[in-house]
Amino acid sequence: MEARSLSNSLRLRVSVVYKDMVNEPSRLHPSRILLAVILTLFLIPACSPGLTATPFIPPTAEAPLIEPGLIIQPTRQVEVAPSTPLPTIAPTIDPDQCVNSLTFIDDLTVPDNSSVPYGSTIDKQWRVQNSGTCNWNSAYRLRHTDGAALGAPEEIALYPARAGTQATIQIIFAAPFTDGEYESTWQAFDPNGLAFGEPIFIRILVAAP
Repeated sequence: MEARSLSNSLRLRVSVVYKDMVNEPSRLHPSRILLAVILTLFLIPACSPGLTATPFIPPTAEAPLIEPGLIIQPTRQVEVAPSTPLPTIAPTIDPDQCVNSLTFIDDLTVPDNSSVPYGSTIDKQWRVQNSGTCNWNSAYRLRHTDGAALGAPEEIALYPARAGTQATIQIIFAAPFTDGEYESTWQAFDPNGLAFGEPIFIRILVAAP
């Protein structure tokens, strides 16, 4: 309100000065002309409409980007198949009255004189028959008796079999790293450590690949 009143007062004085300049220019003092110019310059911004200040709006911070995390899928549970145990065979009711015997039937794998490369794994299997009257249980053994062991243990369990039935005997061998003919012989033994039946063997020819 005070600013508007001051503006009106200045306008009135400028109007008087300009009126004198028009009606009696010879009577005007230079100082009055200078005063009119200054007042005019002062009234120009006063008469202009007020500028509306633009409010400051702070910039909105961008939402931080979220890096996708590593999604770990649940690991499928691994099912381990249990190893097949050897069948349990009850001993003969009267072992003193039975007879132990083993008869070779056939080579299921690795026929005699097969050629194998250095260091190869050999899965040898024989089909045999319990041709005696005693049942073979866990007390019966198969032992290495002659030739090269070819990486196999010296003694393993004889596969259990009832009297009159057939069984498969399996031994895993490893070929040596020297050229030549190799033979490994194995024999069955009863619980008393007595050898019985026909021996079984593997015969291979080893050569560089």
